[in-house]
Amino acid sequence: MKNLSAMAFGFAGSQILYAATKLGLPDVLARGPVDAETLAGQVGADPGTLRRLLRALVVLDVAIEIPPDRYALSAFGQPLRTGHPRSIRSSVLLLGDPATWRAWGALTESVRTGETAWDHVHGKPLFEHLAGAPELSAVFNTAMREGTGQVADLITFDFSGRTVVDVGGGNGTLLASILARSPDARGVLFDSAEGAADAPRVLAGVADRCRIEHGDFFDAVPDGDVVVLKGILHDWDDDTCVRLLRGCRKAVRPGGRLLVVEPVMPDRLTAEEAAGVVMSDVAMLVYTGGRERTRSEFAAVLAAAGFTLTQVSERLGGSPIRVLEAAGD
Repeated sequence: MKNLSAMAFGFAGSQILYAATKLGLPDVLARGPVDAETLAGQVGADPGTLRRLLRALVVLDVAIEIPPDRYALSAFGQPLRTGHPRSIRSSVLLLGDPATWRAWGALTESVRTGETAWDHVHGKPLFEHLAGAPELSAVFNTAMREGTGQVADLITFDFSGRTVVDVGGGNGTLLASILARSPDARGVLFDSAEGAADAPRVLAGVADRCRIEHGDFFDAVPDGDVVVLKGILHDWDDDTCVRLLRGCRKAVRPGGRLLVVEPVMPDRLTAEEAAGVVMSDVAMLVYTGGRERTRSEFAAVLAAAGFTLTQVSERLGGSPIRVLEAAGD
């Protein structure tokens, strides 16, 4: 049953997870039961207040209590660990960071004025802010990798024998997955030097079939048989998307394809997937001034750049993300 009071107090759960993760509790608790006093010494916390945080984690099912006064990480809390195959650690750190927290606090102003909340609070766009905040930028890039890792292996397009260009591909998580499943495909990872800093490590297993190029995707995009945009278009307004897509149109070789991997807003909010994509849409309002789009809205921006939307996949797993395939006119 929905509970308005619980919704209004939802920020508390978010900050409890952030505090626990920032202190490193999940990694320590994963080693086995430990009492609050010992744990406080390990993470540099006050024993009394740490015990109160631990009780909150138990209530949230993130930790389990083993009387008297010992705690361990629950099965539910495992993805908060560093190195977990489905880790959301960096995503929690990003969402709970004071810079992000302040931006969400300006949502009302954003709705009133149409201004992006992040810009209103910080005086500059998100990506410009990240360029001057190395620690937060590292958390952001890792969080994006975590999100990509949830869906990378679910993309079923036939990449055999093709050159795949992953535009804004970060550390190469998606491209590594594609090339591992398509042993005769080749790849190009294209991102800024900062965004792709960890790519050599991630792509090490397929390094003989891919290269890393640095640049700004608004200037030019390397050419290939399949150009992939994963989680890129929803950062921008329609005019900016068309500008980027026109560069991609020039990059797609004859007979090639563009793949857009993004949440797709349902036409009717009764659809099962509506909640996730609508919340993501509000997040874009807060962070970048971008938006989530319906199938017809995607078709329109693609057409304006010279593409025809030819196919939209089913949702990838339980997420609202789909693969939109487009061909050049």
